[in-house]
Amino acid sequence: MHPVELVFTIGWAAFWLYWLVAAFSMKRGRVQWSRHFRVRAVLLVVVILLSRSGAFGGGGPHSNPLRASLGLLLFALGLGFAIWARLHIGRNWGTPMSRKVDPELVTSGPYRLVRHPIYSGILLAGIGTAVALNWRWLFAVLLAGIFFIYSAFTEERYLTEQFPETYPAYKHSSKMLVPFIF
Repeated sequence: MHPVELVFTIGWAAFWLYWLVAAFSMKRGRVQWSRHFRVRAVLLVVVILLSRSGAFGGGGPHSNPLRASLGLLLFALGLGFAIWARLHIGRNWGTPMSRKVDPELVTSGPYRLVRHPIYSGILLAGIGTAVALNWRWLFAVLLAGIFFIYSAFTEERYLTEQFPETYPAYKHSSKMLVPFIF
């Protein structure tokens, strides 16, 4: 395995291990399993099949040190942003599209910049992975982006119901995933 690939492999593994451990501290929630579970399952199966077929491999990592450095920077910024958001939201965090018992609306920290900073950070880290390793990873980022946008719209519908006085104003004053743009 190329050293750059090893850095990304260890980085992603550490991130997801942290994510799994941190999940034990979240508030109880009510997950809408029916339709949302099917969407999650289909995307997971597609990614597994593509990975097993070698769709993300081949060609090895880009050999340009500048590209590898830029990818690593985007990767680190993305994961850092997602972790900052996860720490900031605390026990209110949940799996995509879940509803919490006794929810709180968090609009400070990274949530001042975008309404869904965890999704933004993971997508930026994915783009960094593609820049440094292989452009084929952009397909995985695209699939994750579709899932995250779908999740964000669903979550925003729930949040508007739960916080009818405050969420519409917050939504109007912030962007969904990309500061100042979208």
